[in-house]
Amino acid sequence: MDSFEIREKFLTFFKNKDHKVIDPASLIPENDPSVLFTTAGMQQFKRFYLEPNEAPGKRVATIQPCLRTSDIDEIGDESHLTFFYMLGNFSFNDYGKKEAIAWAWEFLTEVLKINKERISAAYFKGEDNIPADEESLKILKETIGLPENKIKEEGKKETFWSLGTEGSPAGPTVEFYIDDIEVWNLVFNEYILRNGKYEPAKFKGVDTGMGLERLAAVMQGQTDIFKTDLFWPMIEVLKILSLNYDRDAKSLRIIADHLKAAAFLVSTGLFPSNKDQGYVLRRLIRRVLLLSQWKEEKEIWIPKVIEKIAEIYPDLADKKDNIASIIVEEMQKFQKTLELGKKIIEKLDTLDAKIAFDLYQTYGFPLELSKEYAGLKKIKISDEDFQKEFLKHRELSRTASAGKFKGGLVGQTEQTKKYHTATHLLLAALRQVLGDHIVQKGSNITDERLRFDFSHPEKLTPEQIKQIEDLVNEKIKDGLEVKMEEMSLDEAKKSQALGVFESKYGDKVKVYSIDDPAVSGQVFSKEICGGPHVKNTGELGHFKIIKEESSSAGVRRIKAVLE
Repeated sequence: MDSFEIREKFLTFFKNKDHKVIDPASLIPENDPSVLFTTAGMQQFKRFYLEPNEAPGKRVATIQPCLRTSDIDEIGDESHLTFFYMLGNFSFNDYGKKEAIAWAWEFLTEVLKINKERISAAYFKGEDNIPADEESLKILKETIGLPENKIKEEGKKETFWSLGTEGSPAGPTVEFYIDDIEVWNLVFNEYILRNGKYEPAKFKGVDTGMGLERLAAVMQGQTDIFKTDLFWPMIEVLKILSLNYDRDAKSLRIIADHLKAAAFLVSTGLFPSNKDQGYVLRRLIRRVLLLSQWKEEKEIWIPKVIEKIAEIYPDLADKKDNIASIIVEEMQKFQKTLELGKKIIEKLDTLDAKIAFDLYQTYGFPLELSKEYAGLKKIKISDEDFQKEFLKHRELSRTASAGKFKGGLVGQTEQTKKYHTATHLLLAALRQVLGDHIVQKGSNITDERLRFDFSHPEKLTPEQIKQIEDLVNEKIKDGLEVKMEEMSLDEAKKSQALGVFESKYGDKVKVYSIDDPAVSGQVFSKEICGGPHVKNTGELGHFKIIKEESSSAGVRRIKAVLE
């Protein structure tokens, strides 16, 4: 069974169980400063476990592209990836453990027709004053009939999920294994973390995730996920360009994984840089270059591999040339970095872990190459010494970055509510000053500032920036009521409400509008949005644009604060 059929069967199965299929969120999270990437299918739904009435449906299902770097050191084996697809079904205060476990079993054994003898499960045995999940154990034994020797009891580390932040949902999990390979994780959110203790939650929810790549390996009779239809076409191209798979399997797996992850990140509009998501993209591309010392020029082989990725994922087809171009350009820059690093090293009398780290930190010069040069000078640089230098640096920078990922995981602070509302005023002001071609291309909101990306072909002039600021501040000074109405998506569109991320919403959407006192009967701003917002613009304070810059081709970015 190919991966496309697996996806179709999954969505059809849960549609028949009254789930609403929701389009995936972007790999770059919107309005969530707590993480760099979308790492799980539940990420776009986090707040609905606390506020189920705001969910797009009581039951939803998604196939979500995800990116995680936590296992990056494991990439190159037969089962770990940075980029992958997560199949998930979710319940927001609707069905519970019995349905979730029974449906997972039904899908695996009746839809995919996996031999029951190959399947085992694990449940939470209880730990740290959290009771054992006896309910799930009973369902595994009595409802689906798993024999005791196929059920493992595990501790908190393996079978209890929590964000670990105050006020966030948490709960025990049930994991399903096929041939002892974990394929499906079912999380039962029935606790809330308060004052360091897990208390029963007001609302209960279900959050499941199943890795498509691992499931494809099972369905295609493979133990190596890189030999599935999601990777093998890429590997075959790489084999032609390089060594055969058996001789250099690990390097080819890393290259295939990193190039696929890079391709999807570039497709979101991200560029390699030295900050945040752009830095991860840069590291992925640079590692590919280090591992691919082939005769054929990168300008030739990179487009060939990206072409193959686009065949596997047709959504990338119209972006493949741009993706290849950006990756090649980054490789060319890194090639110059390597040459510069070599020149610096050649002039040194000695080379130790501190110098190696400085080269890495300043120029991105890889430790592996520093070690090679140190060997020529008959000096050994240990990974342990290099790691010590890294930890010193991290300790120095910890204070500066401590607040970056603090909070924001669930719910919204009063300050973020203000920035949400200010973003609506900003978009309306941009359209009034620059024209109706302005549409939102992305946003990111923290307690300290807003960042807003929008379509516009050229840099804003100082005069335009002042006009926009003045218009927003005028509407703040007017103390305008922020109204919310619920309506169908079609009704919202007919009312000319703006909406960029419509796929995140259900049949009913929230429309926030701010009337324009200058024109009777007209609105200044009207947008489809999940909220939340302040009640009156007078609560916002003074709006100030602190930066206007390019985000990508044809897209500008504004950063602004409320003073």
